[in-house]
Amino acid sequence: MARHHAREMALRVLFEHDLAHTDQEVLIERLKSQDTQDREFAESLVHGVLLHQEQVDRIIEKSSVDWRVHRMPTIDRNVLRIAVYELLYEPKTPISVLIAEALELAGDYSTDEAKRFVNGVLSSAAKVIRPQGDEDRLNSPESGQKESPLSKDDQTNS
Repeated sequence: MARHHAREMALRVLFEHDLAHTDQEVLIERLKSQDTQDREFAESLVHGVLLHQEQVDRIIEKSSVDWRVHRMPTIDRNVLRIAVYELLYEPKTPISVLIAEALELAGDYSTDEAKRFVNGVLSSAAKVIRPQGDEDRLNSPESGQKESPLSKDDQTNS
């Protein structure tokens, strides 16, 4: 639940930043009264999304059909930004968790249509960002794949 709360806090900050262009540091300062664990993760999401926003927005646009990021509803685009940032830079968080969290945020703050849109965009983005699926599932017994005893260097030289 802590991570969900942190994502919710990050969404509020990014929403205000997007609409009012409020300075990031002013918005982060408002998070200081929150629980430390939640605040730290929320801050890392906000900093990460803003630092990598161009890359994140390009992926969102490529993953959505006939939509430009700046034309998307503000809530929807920021829900997508958080999830795509996490897909890129938080590889230990499973894809299904990221999508479920984004759908919950879209459902709480946007519309039912937004949930379908967010689901479609994130499903498409996940296939591009993590084409092999989740990191922890690649070497699991259920995946049918075994970890090679060779290092990556050995594999490329053989």
